[in-house]
Amino acid sequence: MDSDWEKLVKRYVWNDERTPYFTRVANLSRRQAHYELFGYALFAGILSGVLSVAALSSALPHGDSVSLYAFTVCCAAILLGATRHAWAALWCAGAPAAALGYFTLYGFHPVLGDPDKVLVVAAMLFWLLYALRVVAVARAWPGLAGPAEPD
Repeated sequence: MDSDWEKLVKRYVWNDERTPYFTRVANLSRRQAHYELFGYALFAGILSGVLSVAALSSALPHGDSVSLYAFTVCCAAILLGATRHAWAALWCAGAPAAALGYFTLYGFHPVLGDPDKVLVVAAMLFWLLYALRVVAVARAWPGLAGPAEPD
């Protein structure tokens, strides 16, 4: 029974090739970097795409500017997934910093309690730290060894 559980975890949750999140950037193969950049681009693209549409609501303050910025992040995520360019990664990395700046300037939604605010800020800080790793992976991309595309 344990071996079946371990196989499932190794296959879907933790795989040295497909989820190399604790591998140093200098030690990544091109295939590992591909999976990491693609996963991040998919996450950032979907999140910012949904936000760009949701922010168009007239009920939200600053909706037009938030929607436009989220759309540019979505476009950068698509470019990151397609080209693995460091500038696209850098633009995507600015999203959590922009969210923290927005919360600093305009505050949180009035419905959120203090624990919710702490959770949102912690999530943005975690995202920002991970985004810096993605930028490093994208910068290292041209010099990584191995085939680019998975089999």
